[in-house]
Amino acid sequence: MPNITLTRRQNVLALFQDHVEQAVAAGAPPKGLEQAFAATLQISPSMWSQIKSSRPIGDKLARQIEVLCGKPVNWLDEPRKNTAPTPAEHAFLELALGAWRSTNVAGRKALTAQMKAIVERGT
Repeated sequence: MPNITLTRRQNVLALFQDHVEQAVAAGAPPKGLEQAFAATLQISPSMWSQIKSSRPIGDKLARQIEVLCGKPVNWLDEPRKNTAPTPAEHAFLELALGAWRSTNVAGRKALTAQMKAIVERGT
């Protein structure tokens, strides 16, 4: 059974990613996009920061987010398959591949350990 807290966080982060990409494509500067997204969700920037890191999204807030983002009821609760990488993700993958290929076994172990640590922290 999927973890609803993790599923909701992943889905709201996907909504944020879409928000950022649309805003940047429209010419908005990256600075202030976190606050703008929080305003879209009608929550404080502080609460948005907490949600990104660890705060669970309750049922009431989940439904609020769905309405304000134009998603159907329970959209946040449904696990999604990974989508195609964004241009920023492609750039990161190219950088990671370059780092991997330019180092030795010890460097690769260090890269792997660092990535695992980041994933485990959830940041």
